[in-house]
Amino acid sequence: MARDVNQAWNFANETSSRAIRERGKWLSAYDLQKLTAGYSKCDGVTVGSGTVQLVCVEYATRRKQFKKARLNWRVSNPKSPKYSLGWIPFKGGHAKYKAGQVEFAGKKFSLWDSYGLGKYELRAGSFNEDSRGRWYFNVAVEVQTKPSTGTEAVGIDLGLKECATTSTGEKLEGRWYRANEQALAKAQRARKKKRVKAIHAKIKNQRKDALHKFSTALVQKNAAIFVGDVSSQKLVKTKMAKSTLDAGWAMFKTALEYKCRQAKVVFEVVNEAYTTQACSSCGSVEGPRGLSDLGIRRWTCSCGAEHDRDVNAAKNIARFGLESLAVGAPA
Repeated sequence: MARDVNQAWNFANETSSRAIRERGKWLSAYDLQKLTAGYSKCDGVTVGSGTVQLVCVEYATRRKQFKKARLNWRVSNPKSPKYSLGWIPFKGGHAKYKAGQVEFAGKKFSLWDSYGLGKYELRAGSFNEDSRGRWYFNVAVEVQTKPSTGTEAVGIDLGLKECATTSTGEKLEGRWYRANEQALAKAQRARKKKRVKAIHAKIKNQRKDALHKFSTALVQKNAAIFVGDVSSQKLVKTKMAKSTLDAGWAMFKTALEYKCRQAKVVFEVVNEAYTTQACSSCGSVEGPRGLSDLGIRRWTCSCGAEHDRDVNAAKNIARFGLESLAVGAPA
């Protein structure tokens, strides 16, 4: 099935690039769907017309996103260094779940059902392969969301060693890649490709699990969440690139945003300028500043208040967020 999907993608890639090069015409997803009509009825093709249509839509979307006349070819040979991981999309209603198995395209696939899929109506989704050759069934379902019962507001300061620190003093320890770096280097020197892939998967799963648990707990306990606008795109160009990518800020903020939307919690990204230097008690700007003061983790203000560097910044972020919400509100 994955080979059939790759063949449909490559046909759309070749046909679209030729139309642009020879006639100056950019074929839409609808145009590509008309050109691929009947492909699912060819001998040996195991995917349906709905899957082929979704491949055309995905191709047109990525071509527009990357602004290219031709995208990369999808390679089906697993021994090739350019091998494309398997991907089989499907429309809503084309995959059905029953008794621990998923029925799709006339075939049944057993899976570890950790969510109780029998309770939901399956919508659109896809089968996906990871770098270790494991296949996953990803599907959208409709669930009843519950609004958060929290009443507090919290600010979050994003960092490198502690990838997230809240204004209440909670900290999420990061550095998942750093913790497994020695084992990864040993496997790479020994040229154990399977072991290298397993370690990378472990790091990814540890990061995802920690970020999801931390973000879910925050949404359940608060009515408003504010995050500093630190940019990972700028820091990845510096010597701190490895630690920045290891912290997973983008994944964390994305998870917070959609979980807050579902739970009807206020979520805002605020300007964090001077949040580290300003005292959260009196507002005096006399805290540690610049790269030379990165080692200062605790400091005392002239007003007598003692601060943890990251907690103080998170408190200021929470204050800035509440002030931004109050703009224009009657006294």
